[in-house]
Amino acid sequence: MKIININDNWLFIKDKNVSETVILSHCFNGIDGQSGNGMFKGECCYQKSLNINEEELEKFIFLEIGAASLVSKVYVNGEFAGESSCGFSMYRVFLTPFLKAGENTISIRVDNSRNDAVYPLMADFSFYGGLYRDVNLIISENLHFDLMDNSRDGIYLTQKGIAEGTFELKINGKIINELSETKEVKVDFKLINKQDQIVYSKVIDVNVFKEENFELLETINDIIVWQGIENPYLYKAQIDLVHDGQIYDKRVIEIGFRTVEITPDRGVFLNGKSIKLNGVSRHQDFDGIGNALTKEHMELDMSIIKEVGANSVRLSHYQHDDYFYTLCDREGILAWAEIPFISVPTTADKENKNAKDQLEKLIKQAYNHSSIYCWGVQNEITIAIENEKIYEMVKELATIARELDSSRFIAQANIHSVANESPLNDISDFVGYNLYYGWYYKEMKDLAIRLDEFHNVRPNIPVMVTEYGVDTNPDLHSYNPTVKDYTEEYQLLFQNNALKTFNEREFILGGYVWAMFDFGSEIRNEGGKKGRNQKGLVTIDRKIKKDAFYLCKAYWSKELFVKLAGSRFVNRHEEFNDIVVLSNVENIKLYVNDKFIDEINDKEPLKKFANVKLELGKNVVKVEAIDSENNTYTDEIILNRTEEADESYVLKKPETTTHVTNWFQKFDLTDVQEVTLKEGYYSTFDTLDELYKNEEAKAVFKKYFGDIAESDQMSAMRGLMTIDSMSKRSRFNIPKELLSVINKELNVIPKTEDQVSRSNLRL
Repeated sequence: MKIININDNWLFIKDKNVSETVILSHCFNGIDGQSGNGMFKGECCYQKSLNINEEELEKFIFLEIGAASLVSKVYVNGEFAGESSCGFSMYRVFLTPFLKAGENTISIRVDNSRNDAVYPLMADFSFYGGLYRDVNLIISENLHFDLMDNSRDGIYLTQKGIAEGTFELKINGKIINELSETKEVKVDFKLINKQDQIVYSKVIDVNVFKEENFELLETINDIIVWQGIENPYLYKAQIDLVHDGQIYDKRVIEIGFRTVEITPDRGVFLNGKSIKLNGVSRHQDFDGIGNALTKEHMELDMSIIKEVGANSVRLSHYQHDDYFYTLCDREGILAWAEIPFISVPTTADKENKNAKDQLEKLIKQAYNHSSIYCWGVQNEITIAIENEKIYEMVKELATIARELDSSRFIAQANIHSVANESPLNDISDFVGYNLYYGWYYKEMKDLAIRLDEFHNVRPNIPVMVTEYGVDTNPDLHSYNPTVKDYTEEYQLLFQNNALKTFNEREFILGGYVWAMFDFGSEIRNEGGKKGRNQKGLVTIDRKIKKDAFYLCKAYWSKELFVKLAGSRFVNRHEEFNDIVVLSNVENIKLYVNDKFIDEINDKEPLKKFANVKLELGKNVVKVEAIDSENNTYTDEIILNRTEEADESYVLKKPETTTHVTNWFQKFDLTDVQEVTLKEGYYSTFDTLDELYKNEEAKAVFKKYFGDIAESDQMSAMRGLMTIDSMSKRSRFNIPKELLSVINKELNVIPKTEDQVSRSNLRL
């Protein structure tokens, strides 16, 4: 089998008047998807000429598309050849029936328009369009491992620890014979260690007519385990397909042997060793290029994740490039892999086929990555509504995941409003909650309260925090950081509270910072930046590591260092300042203008020298950290003491955090009487779509909520969300008395028989 990369020289056609030659990977929203000024959504075309000779035409040729977002169709010489509506997954198209000797035209139409049957439907990140991963030609012999079962390798390696240093390894797959006569083949399996020594080998005979499954179940002794970031030891499994002494196909797959145990009271154990999941979440985009990342971009991301000391990564909210899972394998980073069944379920596809397709491709294509410890089947899917239908959809996905892979955990990430007692929490092997206490709701201290409450109510369910973070603009600073000021100082306080909370509770599996890097979000305009979610520890261009990055490093990393926080808060107008030091070294000495100020000796990652005097003008602030072996680590910053406060550090126009602040005050909510609802009439339990189909009901809705339902974000939820479910979301700020007021007006508007029937059938 031969794999030929064909990334070069594609004609990209945006419309009849706009075309250019591009090199893949390519995203057509690299700029506007991060601008906040409107993002192009529509169909574009990529076109390339391929010259196929007579010898190649006698082989079996496949087109491998790394990913095309969100839906794509392939045409060969004008004929439809294949398609995909899984915009984050690899797919292949069998080209041979459409090819001719000589020049052939390959056209791939890619469309990122909203599609009610394709996930994601709604989310806080940009849905970039493009042919944004590698495209390859695969030229195969008549005998080969399966290339069309939605997997990457056509072979699956499943490990199971049965004793210390001993693992059971299953190798199974399918062999394809493109010819009409039975072939006798051998499957030659070798396990090779890092020293290129064969530590196990076996050959089996298989007779193949059209296709034939094969399986080996072997016990491997004296295994060196994959111990995460401490020792990510990888073997190579080489599987050769041999006929008449000739190798027709080959796979070389890296594999790390490990066991992962997750408990509800003692946390996570990797190969029997207790670990806390010190995790970060990652989106796959980059400044100016959208999601068209190169290997160099991915290697940079991994180097930053390693630097911060993380031992786990949540690859949100979709299938990532296969190379990044490989980097996780090689660097010992435990990976959470998931699908974009996020925010709101489809109402256009009653079978939820697209979510199932994306789940199958994720699991089959990433199956052989030892770093992956769980499959995520949903993220905040109850934003609009939580009901039995959604429970069934999640259960079905969990069942499919277990059928495809019984060796890994099933996971989910719930929005904070999902009650501890919710049936949703019984579906997966462990539960994640996305908790933003102290940013979107309540106070930072409520994070600990909520986690303790969950553990008390659900002591047998393992729990972790799958998202936590605050939007942070590194240009903004404050002496008195507070919620929604977008300052580095508030992010530092928030992150420190979260990490303390996790470490103080053995039962907490860990947490995933939201996020490792700022990322594009076309719907956003806050914190002084448009088109960006700024919750990253690092900016979207990977150039600025915010102070909270170094706090995480102080908690997690074994690399000793010291860092002065506030280096970008240069102009200080107050005479006495708190100097904050971030370090995993206990002994810290502070100097200002070469004068010794004070010394701290403690294990806290965040250390504070209070009320340090600054002279007017330039001040050189220096810290020394001295470890137990008398090694010295230093950092230095310049602070200018000014007469006046630097107003550039303060966000000029803070954005409203809810749709309207105290908007309900214009309605009389005194002496409100509860309304007994009559069947056959509208109420706050009807979906917004149903209300909008009746002019009177629509008018009542708009009287109280204006044009909320007509925004891009809300339009995705209109088929699911009701006024009642809106009232359960803190961002809408709806007093319960208002529901009775609205019902008094809605419940006198009669429905037609069809409308009554639709209401009975709704989600």
